[in-house]
Amino acid sequence: MSPERDGIPPSKVWLNPGPWKTLYEFLCERFPRIPPDVLRRRLESGDIVDAHGVAQSPDSPYVPERWLWYYREVDDEPPVPFELPVLHRDSRLVVVDKPHFMASVPGGRYLRHTALVRLRREFDLPNLTPVHRLDRDTAGVLMFCVDPAFRGRYQALFQSREVDKEYEALAVPPPGLSFPLVHCSRLEEVPGEFIMRETAGTPNSETRIELLREPDSRGVAHLRLLPRTGRKHQLRAHMSALGMPILNDEYYPVMRLRADPADYRDPLQLLARSVVFRDPVDGRLRCFESRRSLLLHSQA
Repeated sequence: MSPERDGIPPSKVWLNPGPWKTLYEFLCERFPRIPPDVLRRRLESGDIVDAHGVAQSPDSPYVPERWLWYYREVDDEPPVPFELPVLHRDSRLVVVDKPHFMASVPGGRYLRHTALVRLRREFDLPNLTPVHRLDRDTAGVLMFCVDPAFRGRYQALFQSREVDKEYEALAVPPPGLSFPLVHCSRLEEVPGEFIMRETAGTPNSETRIELLREPDSRGVAHLRLLPRTGRKHQLRAHMSALGMPILNDEYYPVMRLRADPADYRDPLQLLARSVVFRDPVDGRLRCFESRRSLLLHSQA
C-alpha cells in the first residue's frame, strides 16, 4: 500500500480477469467518466502504482488478480471555509467539533476539504482514521483514532452499541404528537439512490425523541434525539416518517439538492451533541460534547 500524500489516503482498484491487453485499456473502461487523456497523463506521471510502489505506464501489460493504488483528484472541489475545532487530542484519539457542510472523509466531489484530510495535514498524522462518521450535513462530535493498533477496539464500541450518542434537532412537530416517544422501524436503502425508506418487516432501527424546548411562534421545536441503533440516515428518516423532517433537510421527505455546492446558507438543523463511552483501553469514562448551537440561518 502506498503512503498518504499531502494528507490524502490512497485509493485502490482490483484488476479482475478480462480481455484487456494494457492497463490503460482497462482503466478507460473501468473509469468511463474520466477523459482518456487524463488517465494517460496520470499513468505517464507515475501516479498509479502496484502493491510494491512500482509506477505503471500506459503500455504496462494488464496483469489480473492484483491491486493498483492511486490518488484521487477533484478539480472542481468547492472549499469549505469553516474551522474544525479540536475538542480533545491524546496519543489514541482526536475528537473534533465538525461544522455543517464538511464531509467526514473523502468521497464524491470532496477530497481535501474533509475532516480526515484536514486533520492528517494539520497534525502530521498519516495513520489517522475515523472511528465513526457523520453526514456532511450534520455538525458536532466526530472521533478519529491516531494509532491503528487501537482503531478496531474503538470502532467495536459503536458496532456493539456501547456508546451513548445524543443529538439535537430543530423541527416542526405535527399536531397531536406528544413527547417523549420511541420510534422503531425497518430502514432499507432505496435501490440506486442515496436515501433510506421505512419498509415492512422486523424493525432494525430505534430512536428516542424528547422535547428540549416547546415550539416557538413558527412551530419550531428543539428536540433531543437518542439513537439506539446506527442505521444510515436514521435520525433524518425517522423524523421525516413522523411528519416532522429536520429543518433544511435536502433529502427528506423529498430530495431538493442545492444547485450550488458552495451555498452554505440554511444548514441542516441537526447536531451530534455528545458521545459517552467507557474507554476500551484504560477503562476511563469518556465524554465529549459539542460547543455548537443550533440556530436557524446560522452557517456553522
